[in-house]
Order: sequence, then structure tokens, then C-alpha cells
Amino acid sequence: MEIVKRVVKGIPILDISGSVTLGGSSEELARKLEELLDEKIKGVVLNLENIDYIDSTGIGELVGYLSKFENVSKRIVLLKPKERITKLLKITKLDNVFKTFEKEEEAILWCERGESNP
Repeated sequence: MEIVKRVVKGIPILDISGSVTLGGSSEELARKLEELLDEKIKGVVLNLENIDYIDSTGIGELVGYLSKFENVSKRIVLLKPKERITKLLKITKLDNVFKTFEKEEEAILWCERGESNP
């Protein structure tokens, strides 16, 4: 797994590629999200466009950090999840928990406005 951080209009975007699974990759994602908890930001966009696979550990990290971010009035939004991930979110009912977007501009605007997760 590889994570590239970039910032657009003050909103960090994590471009994630590869697989997010038990072990190193989920731990690396957790480290990046933990760092962002300490930054003065309104939210973070997780670009999942190039994620090949995410297991239950990876989903667990996302859910755990969603709560941590909400506890400090920050948002997490998912960008361009592939069909497989979208189906997984629907099966687990997490599509009602995570806000997802297909356009980066909309995800950034949603974070800028400071809306809470659904």
C-alpha cells in the first residue's frame, strides 16, 4: 500500500493505492490519520480510487478514525470508492455512516463547509 498526502484548499487528501489489510498497511493508514488528528483542519478526504482490496481490519480502522475525528469536530469523507468497496459499505450498512463522493471538488467543499458526517 502507498499513501500520498496532498493538500487542496487547506483540506488534506490521502491518495491511497494498493490493499489495506491486517498488518503494515492498516497500521500505516492509522499513523497517517493519527497525524491528521493533531492538525488544524476541518476534515480529510480519503481517495480510494486506487484501492484494490480492503479487509475487515482496514474497514475497522476507517470506522475507528471516523469516531476519533468526529470527537474533535473533524470530518472524514471517502472519494471514488471502487464498486467492490461500495458494495462492502452497503452490506455492512456503513454507506449510511460514511459520506462518499465521486468528484474531488465536492468532497473538498463538503469538508470546507464543516458539515458533520451523515
